[in-house]
Amino acid sequence: MDHHADTTPVWQVKAWKKREDCRNKIPKQWLIPETMWENLPLPLAENKVDLIDLDIIRRCNTLTARELDITENHNVALLLEKLATGQFTAVEVTTAFCKRASVAGQLTNCLTETPFDTALTRAQELDLLRESGKLKGPLHGLPISVKDCLQIAGTQATIGFTAYLDQLPSKHNSCLVEMLLDLGAVLYVKTNIPQTLMTADSENVIFGRTLNPYNTMLTAGGSSGGEGALLALRGSPLGIGTDVAGSIRIPALCCGLYGFKPSASRIPDGKQQGYGSGGLRTVYGSVGPLAGDIDALEILTRAVLSARPALYDPGALDIPWREVATEIKPKLRFGFFLEDQAFPLHPPVRDALQDAVSCLRDEGHEIVPLSAEECHMAKALEVIWKFFSFDNSASEVVAQGGEPPIASRAVIASLKKGLGSKFVPDFEEMAPLDRLSTLNIKRGEIIADWHRLWRKYNLDAVICPPAQNTAVEHDQYGLTPYTSFLNLLDYPACVIPFKRAKEYPDFAKEERQCMPYYNGKLLKGAPCSVQVFTSRLRDEECLAIARVVDQCLHKGRARY
Repeated sequence: MDHHADTTPVWQVKAWKKREDCRNKIPKQWLIPETMWENLPLPLAENKVDLIDLDIIRRCNTLTARELDITENHNVALLLEKLATGQFTAVEVTTAFCKRASVAGQLTNCLTETPFDTALTRAQELDLLRESGKLKGPLHGLPISVKDCLQIAGTQATIGFTAYLDQLPSKHNSCLVEMLLDLGAVLYVKTNIPQTLMTADSENVIFGRTLNPYNTMLTAGGSSGGEGALLALRGSPLGIGTDVAGSIRIPALCCGLYGFKPSASRIPDGKQQGYGSGGLRTVYGSVGPLAGDIDALEILTRAVLSARPALYDPGALDIPWREVATEIKPKLRFGFFLEDQAFPLHPPVRDALQDAVSCLRDEGHEIVPLSAEECHMAKALEVIWKFFSFDNSASEVVAQGGEPPIASRAVIASLKKGLGSKFVPDFEEMAPLDRLSTLNIKRGEIIADWHRLWRKYNLDAVICPPAQNTAVEHDQYGLTPYTSFLNLLDYPACVIPFKRAKEYPDFAKEERQCMPYYNGKLLKGAPCSVQVFTSRLRDEECLAIARVVDQCLHKGRARY
């Protein structure tokens, strides 16, 4: 060991130590038995394994029958009801999800920090409070998982950088974490992210690669990929992610979940662990929920917005939750944006979207086709990635730690070059302030055109794909055209799972098209989804209309 220590890179030694510390925090009785590992094809990332179908969490006998019932047969609304009435204690619900999360983490590398003891102490306090006849708040006793960039006092927030491993545990909570605690939630795990937070593959040299529970050869998405994998294995009833180019919606579509990206600054995003000075904010990110059922998205959003986020975060908008259910018309008028030919859809995605629109039309809703020229998605993608190019601090932190870059970042760097300067000519020749000014003007043009589009067609919402693809092979997700244009517009958007991919003959992209490779055989069975969005700050309408769409697509059948 000493001999290797002389030649092993410092970053690797630090990463190994942190990973070993994380493993040692999991109680031995919660570890997956060695005999079960022996029956799995390893490494999982290189073999097509459906962890959900194999039902390993049940088979490893870590959870009791009651704990399996708690985690498998109750959505967020049911959990909250039983916690409030004392049918479930906060301790038993928290214990159940701690156990299940620990197994999910061993299978998929979805966890970073596991403050189980703190969570159980908190749950005990909540149970004593309920016994005295009080509830802490509308989320009383509910375990909630959070992405690693959200700070929880007493835990680290390394966001996958070995350079941050020497930092002390967080001394304060992120603004949203403080709100969630005041609302009664129990925070029990933090979840994995990609190196730099800027790819759709949640891999870093500390915690490893997060695997997709439906097919371990596929990405779980990013940058909130740990949340995606954990929720898909029901190791969490409700998770919190962040989204600056699709980082909530991509794990949702990859892992068969519901995900909601609110308008920026509605749900507080202050006091996150980031990199750089924080002074260069060209595209404002959002913080929002992921869950296995659509009602959970609204439960979380309503609870937070009703508690006045501006009291916790000076950057949050002081706009309270609005009840809009009675204002939603029985028959809605949807814009329908199928595809930009520069970014063609994989066949399963196209079929799911067209089937969804047929369902809505059959229910009497109006469908208004929108052209790629009207929607400006390719232009928006060029603008947003040029905005991102201003900030190189993430790469500097990677270099500071001496660690190698992850593979998916090289894929994205290559694809970005292919975007060129079609919409923003002569960008590379401009001085920095001229670049910034030009991009803001171009963003304004796109926003103005969309403003006219809503009025021209009198739309209630728009349906479009959340991506060209389902989950794809590791490191191949690439650019994010169908999610990031909504970040540039700052529109709220919801991803709704719908159908699973059938196997289609392989097809290749044409010249000047950008698309992840389609491997029909490998992608068979991957979850498909649709995306619903409304205009800026119409978050409540977005959630209400997404529920209408969900009920139409699933005919009211619960998906938990």
